[in-house]
Amino acid sequence: MAEILGLGITHQPSLANNPIRAGSIFQTLKDPGLPEELRSPGAWPENMQREWGNDEGARHARKHQEEVADEMRKTRKILDEFAPDFVVIWGDDQYENFREDAVPAFCVMGYDDMEYRPWAHRRRGANHWNEPADTAFTFRGHRPGAKYLATGLLEQHFDIAYSYKPLHAELGHAMSNALLYMDWDRRGFDHPVVPITVNCYGRRLILQRGHLANMASPPDEADFDPPSPSPSRCFDLGAACVRVLRDSPYRVALIASSSWSHAFLCEKHHFLWPDHDADQALFAALSAADYDAWKKQSLEKIEDAGQHEMLNWFCLIGAMAELDRKPDYLHYIESSVMNSNKVFAAFCP
Repeated sequence: MAEILGLGITHQPSLANNPIRAGSIFQTLKDPGLPEELRSPGAWPENMQREWGNDEGARHARKHQEEVADEMRKTRKILDEFAPDFVVIWGDDQYENFREDAVPAFCVMGYDDMEYRPWAHRRRGANHWNEPADTAFTFRGHRPGAKYLATGLLEQHFDIAYSYKPLHAELGHAMSNALLYMDWDRRGFDHPVVPITVNCYGRRLILQRGHLANMASPPDEADFDPPSPSPSRCFDLGAACVRVLRDSPYRVALIASSSWSHAFLCEKHHFLWPDHDADQALFAALSAADYDAWKKQSLEKIEDAGQHEMLNWFCLIGAMAELDRKPDYLHYIESSVMNSNKVFAAFCP
């Protein structure tokens, strides 16, 4: 029987900023549709006011980045010690390869090795490592593993899409940032990877094209796109992947790549801070290995909490439920001004 490792990480783009600063909040504060009273920190929740401090969140942002980097190092150590034949990463696509020409619910990427340049189109200043815009990294694909997985899923009657080359972008940032952050100290990342993209943004994917919502011009219901796959369907995908892989000749790490509730997706908080209560409830269920509580979540509840990208984690939790495995390590990092809460997890064989 094949060995399977489960990991959960984040890929938040602003963690790579130099200098690090408080995420998307500055753009939200400029939105003409934001209620006037919320333009002042005095109207924000107390914990968010403390994070903002007297330096617009700069001190908190640095501390947040350092804590995430430390967790990435721990994750990388666990991954290296496991020594997988390849790594499966579930990550969202934000109008990168999923565009008007094709929007599958899920897609297994059977890519060959490729170079990618994550800083080539960067909009905001230098990156944390001060790497030039033309810095190239090597993505190592694993087409045989991708074909094995896609074939097994189809044989289980799980209708999965697959791709051998990108449609538009080299790698979506959920994948590329996962690789960059797991190599935080720049030792190189040589583990072959099979990305599985998940249409986490669903109703807002084409509508917003990867941009923030505009409160001054809210969309009509008719403007929305078809929805994401449901949390239970993502859960089922993770379980199906385990059923395929545990009888395979491969040693595989399964990784969920995303933060949890996002401020810029949490409409009920005027896109200023994430839904801490919703995140803490799912974290408590995860800590107790109460996977039924995860599978019973509705897509409507996930969207209300701004937890769209957590559909990647539902794939991971479904996989761990299929293995009947409890978490060996969990770490919760809360932040309001840095846009999202982060969770790191390890489920060791």
